[in-house]
Amino acid sequence: MELTTIPVRGANPYDVVVGRGLAPAVVERARSIGARKALVLVAPPLATAADTLAAELGASHGGLEVHVEVLPDAESCKSTDVLAHLWDVLGEKSFSRSDVLIGLGGGATTDLAGFVAATWMRGIKVIQVPTTLLAMVDAAVGGKTGINTAAGKNLVGAFHEPDSVFVDLDVLDALPHTEIVAGSAEIIKCGFIADDSIIAAYLADPQACLDPHQQLPTLIAKAIRIKADVVSQDLKESGLREILNYGHTFGHAIELREHYEWRHGHAVAVGMMFVAHLAHQVGVLSADVVSVHENVLESVGLPTSYAPDRFPELRDAMSRDKKNRDGALRFVVLEAIGSPRRLESPDEADVRAAYDAITR
Repeated sequence: MELTTIPVRGANPYDVVVGRGLAPAVVERARSIGARKALVLVAPPLATAADTLAAELGASHGGLEVHVEVLPDAESCKSTDVLAHLWDVLGEKSFSRSDVLIGLGGGATTDLAGFVAATWMRGIKVIQVPTTLLAMVDAAVGGKTGINTAAGKNLVGAFHEPDSVFVDLDVLDALPHTEIVAGSAEIIKCGFIADDSIIAAYLADPQACLDPHQQLPTLIAKAIRIKADVVSQDLKESGLREILNYGHTFGHAIELREHYEWRHGHAVAVGMMFVAHLAHQVGVLSADVVSVHENVLESVGLPTSYAPDRFPELRDAMSRDKKNRDGALRFVVLEAIGSPRRLESPDEADVRAAYDAITR
């Protein structure tokens, strides 16, 4: 795939660069923004890659003072304890408003890096370098940042657009197959809400859609373009951006109930099945499209069902979802592929029926 630049417009426009061999471009960008110091936040499996990046950033002729912080793995890094530690590091190293953070890792790392950048001195620049499929098509793009609390996922956060995003497809070659499967849930979500050609591709050849040297790069670019278009029009989720939450209300409830040990993509896949059944239950979506959900998700190995007898816990978690208003549940549902809409305050019997449908 040739180098592709996808602009994200709005009050603070930036570019998402998609291609291979992008490390030199990351270094060039970090040096060009006028920073004196860089803090690289990295997930443990990528500590060696972070050291290499740090060495390149700190090389002579315009090099930066670089510090690397290896984070707890996965969602465990998105805690108040880690956040407070990073604030202390930034203070001890005298980071100013002109300096830069770099998030190198999966979605949890980029979420945390973005929130640290949003809160340090009321906002400094962050360059996102996502290294999982999920982060490439979702977490690193769009400016949503946050950490988790005991009450739920990402309930503490801020909108803080990155300076730039670099999606280096080379990392996909070493990514475990399970991670590619999990990340595919967010691509499939984009297909359901905005582009039926994505769904058609998965139905035609699901294995090619999982292959970094076949259809996957094209699908990544399509998903990023969809998200870029949405957030360009609605950064702060005042209306249109809600469609990107398709499957997420129920998915986040699963993640909370499972103590974040489920992969996000797996939870969102089950969440999409839940809202598909809910939309059918209230009479806005055909049974055929519900079946398409099941066929597409299962074709790449994503889950489509959940354990029975967990409804009270999940219902309570959904009631605390940050998209709700005045305690009323709000879901994004489909009327057809590519036609999302909001469903507010559905009847409790319909919500329960949708849950029952995915536990059979």
